[in-house]
Amino acid sequence: MKVGNFVQSYISERVLPIWCIFLLDVFIVAFSVLLAYLLRYSVDTIFLPSSSLGKSMLWITLVNIIFFRVFHTYANILRFSSFVDILHIFVSLTVSYLLLFTGCLISEVGFDFEFLPISTLIISYVISFAVMAGVRVVIKIIYEHLNFDDQHGTNVFIFGTREYGVDIAKSIRSKAHYKYRLKGFISSDPDFIGKIIMGVKVYPYDGSLLAKLIEKNIKSVIVTPYNMDKLKNSDFTDQLLANNIKILIIPNLSEWNNSNSHGINQLKELQIEDLLQRDTIQIDMQKIASHLEGKRVMITGAAGSIGSEIVRQVASFNPFDLILIDQAETPLHDIRLELQSKWMEIKAETIVADISNASRMEEIFKDYRPQYVFHAAAYKHVPMMEDNASEAIQNNVAGTRILADLAVKYKTEKFVMISTDKAVNPSNVMGCSKRICEIYVQSLAKKLEKEGIKTTQFITTRFGNVLGSNGSVIPLFRKQIEKGGPVTVTHPEIIRYFMTIPEACRLVLEAGSMGNGGEIFIFDMGKPVKILDLAKQMISLSGRTDVQIKFTGLRHGEKLYEVLLNDKEHTKPTYNEKIMIADVREYDYDEVKVKIHELEEIAATYDQMKIVEKMKELVPEYVSKNSIFEQLDHKDN
Repeated sequence: MKVGNFVQSYISERVLPIWCIFLLDVFIVAFSVLLAYLLRYSVDTIFLPSSSLGKSMLWITLVNIIFFRVFHTYANILRFSSFVDILHIFVSLTVSYLLLFTGCLISEVGFDFEFLPISTLIISYVISFAVMAGVRVVIKIIYEHLNFDDQHGTNVFIFGTREYGVDIAKSIRSKAHYKYRLKGFISSDPDFIGKIIMGVKVYPYDGSLLAKLIEKNIKSVIVTPYNMDKLKNSDFTDQLLANNIKILIIPNLSEWNNSNSHGINQLKELQIEDLLQRDTIQIDMQKIASHLEGKRVMITGAAGSIGSEIVRQVASFNPFDLILIDQAETPLHDIRLELQSKWMEIKAETIVADISNASRMEEIFKDYRPQYVFHAAAYKHVPMMEDNASEAIQNNVAGTRILADLAVKYKTEKFVMISTDKAVNPSNVMGCSKRICEIYVQSLAKKLEKEGIKTTQFITTRFGNVLGSNGSVIPLFRKQIEKGGPVTVTHPEIIRYFMTIPEACRLVLEAGSMGNGGEIFIFDMGKPVKILDLAKQMISLSGRTDVQIKFTGLRHGEKLYEVLLNDKEHTKPTYNEKIMIADVREYDYDEVKVKIHELEEIAATYDQMKIVEKMKELVPEYVSKNSIFEQLDHKDN
């Protein structure tokens, strides 16, 4: 190891003992007295026997020692000195010298006796404070210089000048090993532009900003939560990424990892999900809590992307019991371990079961008597269900029918079914199967309403794609980029609606709490996203320039765009502007029940064409796209 590296390592890892800092401060006070006398009197007089230097040095040092102990000025680590530490020094010295100054005035006025020269007291006070504060600042600067990793360290700007920005800047300065070097702030607030914060300049957020970043060799820009909207709604992100400038973000306080970690420890690289997220959705927490607290809550598909998040959110409302059902053993076991770790006080049953197994589900309802059911279990992948229509019926349709009937039989208070935007004007087997589920649940709710049975309320929620769900486009693109490409996009014009998993689940919970039975709730999905643009942004965010995009053509059953309502449907508002009620066609339950029974019997034959033909009879608006089932739509022509 080189001598310089050894010294740097030694200084970085060792902390000066507090007795050393204490002695250093005592020496500074004594030295300041001597320097004050040298400045005030001639050199040949201050060392005479009649000089008061010795007495002054003794009393000033002694009094300061007492107040050093009182205010613990020596207790801080010099390399991490802050304004608070300097303030402690100021208060300690001020109290000490005021006490001495008062003693001098009393001795002169009351006893006509010069205790200590007042002029030297004042000079000594100024010198002591300047040197003690200066030593700490110098040590801090030297330590920062020694510990900044010039080879791997990064020059950064912070986009944001208010509390988040200043907090992260302080965290950068106080970090034990300096990965980042603060070079400036960015602000759109005219009151801050051109000012100096923590020794660096505040630059305007304008057209010349990129040039300044490149000029100063900035490798990363840290963006605070308050400025994320500016990042999303401009081309500044693309400009930064095109010039190999990384974007780091600070999550909102509610998303921080733990209460003991702050500032720079919470930084993460910008992900595509961060650019697609919208403003935080406000929900009525008290109303949801009143519905779920102390209740027995069943969640089907509990190990899936949506189901597992519903588990987490419901757990936070202190239910009496959780009944978690899924066919996937390993993911369900993972949820079980998570619950045991985070919500040990909640009773939870993790049950491996198939929702289409009527006798098994009957036994579960009989044993646990759920008061609330969130039905998230479903086969959801469009191409897979296009090739396995019988499974789509047996799992999605029959499974939903079994659960809905059991909910009525065992007097479940609320049954919330999770549907999809693909159920609107379906163009594939999966979407049509979910539309049939909606029809059955809604018609059953209307039947109960007509009969005056109010024990069970059925609510359907319908939304689009969720970011990061199993098998969704973002994890797929991420894997393809990691492998070097190509990134496969089915069509250059294909668009989709996106929502984050927590956001979707919060809306599901609120829709469940506001529903009275029979409604189909749709969610405000925001603006649709062009998948090609999504792929380009993800490639840019990865920093790779060698990844190509390949168009593969629309998959079986896939359409260019999704809608949340068909042409004949209208919506009614709710008290939450993000949630609306779809005014859809109503079906007669007895007729629907017969047709679904016939559909299930056909599904047991595994005759794909007959299955889909029956589905189209049930859902006339189902028109196949890019599928072998298109021939059924032209059968009568």
